[in-house]
Amino acid sequence: MQAQIERPVPAVGVVCWRDDEVLLIRRGREPRKGQWSIPGGKVERFEPLRDTALRELREETGVEARLGPLIDVYEIIEPGSEAHPQGFHLVLIDYLAEWTAGEPVAADDADEARFVAYEEALRLLIEDDLKDVVIRSRGLRG
Repeated sequence: MQAQIERPVPAVGVVCWRDDEVLLIRRGREPRKGQWSIPGGKVERFEPLRDTALRELREETGVEARLGPLIDVYEIIEPGSEAHPQGFHLVLIDYLAEWTAGEPVAADDADEARFVAYEEALRLLIEDDLKDVVIRSRGLRG
């Protein structure tokens, strides 16, 4: 039996760009298993948010990047489901990043990882919060 989490869970996401392409992963686990997303994950105790962002990017894709500014903070609140009977509440802190090294290789809880053109990313992402963060990140690029 899975323990119920009583509070929101902080997590980070990374919108990583390489030229005009954005890095996406296909999730290998719930929540949103099988859906395209951005790399990211839960914050470890005593781990600074920016360190979490770079660690999760590296663990899920093998990609190294220079972290940029905060894009925004989002929430995912979902009631109970078969995969998560108790439901969950994530607080997502999403950062902009620029690729510096590495070719994407799916690892950790990602089933697939690849850079895709901006328009393709918007087609692959089905959740409004993910589309929004990718659109907003594009506007922040210098």
